[in-house]
Amino acid sequence: MVDVTPSRSRPPGRRWREIVPVALRWALPVLWVLWAGLAWWVEPRESTEARLDRDLAAGRVVSVQRAYGWADDDAYWASRPRPQYAENGGMLAWTVSNGQSRYTFDVPPDPDSYLGEPDRSAGAGPDWRDARLAAIPDRWNTAGGWTHRIANVAALLAGVLTALWLARLISGAPPLAGTRWFWFWVGLLPFGVGVLAWTHRELWRPPSTPVLDRGSGWRGFGWLVLAGVSISLLVSTARVVIGTTVVPG
Repeated sequence: MVDVTPSRSRPPGRRWREIVPVALRWALPVLWVLWAGLAWWVEPRESTEARLDRDLAAGRVVSVQRAYGWADDDAYWASRPRPQYAENGGMLAWTVSNGQSRYTFDVPPDPDSYLGEPDRSAGAGPDWRDARLAAIPDRWNTAGGWTHRIANVAALLAGVLTALWLARLISGAPPLAGTRWFWFWVGLLPFGVGVLAWTHRELWRPPSTPVLDRGSGWRGFGWLVLAGVSISLLVSTARVVIGTTVVPG
């Protein structure tokens, strides 16, 4: 006997509520991996004058700027560090053609270099390094090399990742392991650690039974402070022990 009863289709809204968590379960980690890889690649790395000379000799330097420090120290999330310009600053930052940026301290400013007007009365021309630096047409803010393009893509990925997470947190189903405010504060942890924690706890490993004592907003803020300080200390220690090649900044 053939059953002619019309099949019941799920409402479109219910289908979307089932599809979105599955899509985000994979999209958020993938976006995080892409962002983390690109952001790690373009993060400034401390180097030496000898490395600067090798980059100049090989023609890899695409922009350079003398500065006294960075405008966005340890910003960790979706920002491109910018050197603070200073004509007589003790730091020299440069970008290379593979998309990385480097810097070194204690490079004395030379009055005969491209950083200032040559002293014609001295009768001495610029040295080899100054001649190479003076031949570079671009400066840091106007360089069009891979460094800025990759950094822009990294910032775009971080923005998309943050927007998807916030949209799901605010307009989606109520979180199971903590309140919305709890996950909002936790989600602000550096390096996107909080977004990964939310993805793992709410999408990949949600509680099997309702949690009666869900994390509150105050608890989330406490986690943000404690975990944020711990992550900063861990990164600073790793940078000293391993070096800025692996842990740039």
